[in-house]
Amino acid sequence: MLDKLTTETRNERTMHLDRMNIEELLTVMNEEDAKVAGAVKEQIPQIAEAVRAITQAMRSGGRLIYLGAGTSGRIGLLDAVECPPTFGTSSEQVVGLIAGGSSAFIKAVEGAEDREELGAADLRELGLKGNDAVVGLAASGRTPYVIGGLAYAREIGAATISVSCNKDAEISAKADIAIEVENGPEVLTGSTRLKAGTSQKLVCNMLSTASMIGLGKVYGNLMVDVQPTNEKLVERAKRIVMEATSCDLSTAEKTLSMAENKPKPAILMILTGCSYLEALEKLERTEGFIGPAVDGL
Repeated sequence: MLDKLTTETRNERTMHLDRMNIEELLTVMNEEDAKVAGAVKEQIPQIAEAVRAITQAMRSGGRLIYLGAGTSGRIGLLDAVECPPTFGTSSEQVVGLIAGGSSAFIKAVEGAEDREELGAADLRELGLKGNDAVVGLAASGRTPYVIGGLAYAREIGAATISVSCNKDAEISAKADIAIEVENGPEVLTGSTRLKAGTSQKLVCNMLSTASMIGLGKVYGNLMVDVQPTNEKLVERAKRIVMEATSCDLSTAEKTLSMAENKPKPAILMILTGCSYLEALEKLERTEGFIGPAVDGL
């Protein structure tokens, strides 16, 4: 079956990859990579549908759960761990599961992806609920671990989304929403950490970022729920407050201190002249959206 998958076929442009000089092979890699964004663009309707499902799930108290093996699993984990510092989510709100457990992020666990029951077992251990959204990632579209996980998620009633890099992928039939990004054959035959991995990363970027925007975690194009957990992010929080309110550095620092270093209420305090507690009340009424809170809605 593998020889019928686009992700496993040979690329006619790189049949003599081993004979190319460095500049030639880098050029062809770059040209092949340039095709990825266009392939992702063709799937925007499906990605948008997935974003709506994820946003709805998270508004109801559910979670975004990525599920994958190998490179796909690592990409899901990477997106999950970036959400808390970027959007102020808890580590439980966006979760990444990889076949073989967290240690598989660093070292492959042989055979873990070949058992459907392990995908279901990991979701069961996580306490999967019907208001969660599960995104199954598999470049080939046929990874048993992901198939089993999506099948179990459907039984529970969770929203199910698949992301693959082959047309009519097996995991597509297991999902409510199927995203199939056809990038064409890899430069290095079967090495799906290349174009397939890049396209999955782009899709995950879209899924999480657009969903978080839909949850009120962005004001303009500023990440107003950023968690200032290190020196760089502390300085970023100050700049965000300054950009959002046109205030000076001193005002930003003073207000952030009053707002327990949270940019979102600090911005609202400066823009409306309210207290920290009043800012929190306004944000609660508007479900976290700054714009309506500023407008008094």
